[in-house]
Amino acid sequence: MTQRPIFRLTLLAAFASFLSAAPGWASAAELYNNGPAVDANGLSIKPNNAFTLSFGVQTSSKNAVADDFTVSDASWLIRSIDFFALQNNATAFTLKEVSWSILANDANNGPVVASGITPLSDGGLLGYRVSPTTLTSKVRPIYRASADIPDLSLSAGHYWLRWSMSGSLSSGPWQPPTADAREGNAQQSIAGSAFGTIQDQGSLLSVEFPFALQGTVVETAAIPEPSSAALALLGGLGLAWRLRRKAQAS
Repeated sequence: MTQRPIFRLTLLAAFASFLSAAPGWASAAELYNNGPAVDANGLSIKPNNAFTLSFGVQTSSKNAVADDFTVSDASWLIRSIDFFALQNNATAFTLKEVSWSILANDANNGPVVASGITPLSDGGLLGYRVSPTTLTSKVRPIYRASADIPDLSLSAGHYWLRWSMSGSLSSGPWQPPTADAREGNAQQSIAGSAFGTIQDQGSLLSVEFPFALQGTVVETAAIPEPSSAALALLGGLGLAWRLRRKAQAS
């Protein structure tokens, strides 16, 4: 009467050991966030002295933007990327695809680590891009647009994310800066030209763009090879089978 529970527990332990040896099965969490798309009131407010409301990221016009991030330790397994963009006068989610690439070290000349053209899924309406004199305007709704990409492993280092988008409306897609209006080193490419650091024509200040990376942190030394994980599972199952045979014989 006491051996069957032991068998079940051993089998469960073996399976749990296998799962822990397969980091790609872990649930994704936010690895990196480059800044808020809207404030606590659901607004992204253009500074008084700024000229530009949003920046062009239209794939059809070969317009794109770029911003950087750093993997500081271990390595990251990126599974999806959240973008935050708008199309003027949208009353529903209208963003369709994102053309993206990740480069090491330099937005123009760095080696391309990964790239793709990925459908965008509706992550929800977050708020609106407005000016100080049009705080109640709903002309420019900002949506979270999520792109599920093939699992991408990045080791520690400095990277640039570049992107452009397509949508179903005539105006946009447009890329708003972060809602905290902080300066940074975000870049833009117009009509396929080289990427260059953005400087607002009115404020003469630089900007940052909101985006988020979803995935898992992976400790490289702790990752067994697939064959090792399989052997661990088989070993656990073998032990469980021997305990069951022993229980049946007693």
